[in-house]
Amino acid sequence: MKIKSARFATSADSVDACPAAQLPEFAFIGRSNVGKSSLINLLTNQKGLAKVSAQPGHTRLINFFVVNEEWCLVDLPGYGYARAPKSERDRFNDFVADYLEFREGLTHVFVLIDSRHDPQNIDVDFVTWLVEKGVPFSLIFTKADKLKPSKVKANRDLFLAALAEHINGQPSTFITSATSKEGRMDVLSAIRDLMKSGS
Repeated sequence: MKIKSARFATSADSVDACPAAQLPEFAFIGRSNVGKSSLINLLTNQKGLAKVSAQPGHTRLINFFVVNEEWCLVDLPGYGYARAPKSERDRFNDFVADYLEFREGLTHVFVLIDSRHDPQNIDVDFVTWLVEKGVPFSLIFTKADKLKPSKVKANRDLFLAALAEHINGQPSTFITSATSKEGRMDVLSAIRDLMKSGS
């Protein structure tokens, strides 16, 4: 898939405030500081499209970006943001969960996992929740340039093994690096194929 254009469309602080779902939506979500903004900028080939913050948890809204005027990239708040007051964290969780469970335009969710770490319970729990709700998803292991390729793959396999205790089958996985641009075309090709299949 060639990216011809990518533009910020709008932000929403609740599902009711989201725009009408006119294009297929592909949502990106992960724990805080997983490199989501950097990945979005890599995919769209625009360095400043999604704001990269030195402080984890910068995204507190659902942000919509229109790509090629054909599909919508949806940037969701990180589910591990811990610096907000608990009441605010709960609100984030509620409206993100509502979006994932009930949004009509949602086509697929890409869950970002930091490839540098052993399986984290918060990631496993979130993916298990997606399975329970019947939300289609893939896993993107980020920051692959920080480790040797063999270690990245070993950590991916450890995560899949941890996940196997909770789900049947194995999700699609991608290994990416915003620095080396590894995995960019793989993710974009997956989005293209999902659009063609209508799933």
